[in-house]
Amino acid sequence: MTDLDAYERKILRELQGDASLTTAELADRIGLSPSPCWRRVDRLEREGVIRKRVALIDRRKVGLNAHVFAQVKLNAHGRANLDEFSAAIRGFPEVLEAYVLMGVMDFMLRIVAEDIDAYERFFFDKLSKLPGVQEINSVVALSEIKSTTELPI
Repeated sequence: MTDLDAYERKILRELQGDASLTTAELADRIGLSPSPCWRRVDRLEREGVIRKRVALIDRRKVGLNAHVFAQVKLNAHGRANLDEFSAAIRGFPEVLEAYVLMGVMDFMLRIVAEDIDAYERFFFDKLSKLPGVQEINSVVALSEIKSTTELPI
């Protein structure tokens, strides 16, 4: 669904900034009455435009101080079993995001851990033991310049 009208775009912008808004508050902000606003939000949710509403948590305040990006290259056997690798990655709570890449490396993972020692344990005990893994290049993020979940709608 890409045919969003002006109200739907406003709804999405507002909810990206604060998903806890009540229908009445949202309706007031976008200039609609609550019933048509609720119907639009409901449709956006049913059609999967709004996937879910969540609380965003500061990883450092819950003790996850290491932020690592790992590029993973699979061997030929591993590439033949992408589903197996993908399923294993989905099962690791430390992996926040995983992308299949086009190029020299096969996957990009965004990983959090308590500290570098915890990442090292994850690396050696879990990630590097997955079948088909040929190479892993890890890059530690020192500081965060920009982090947002808001799409430019």
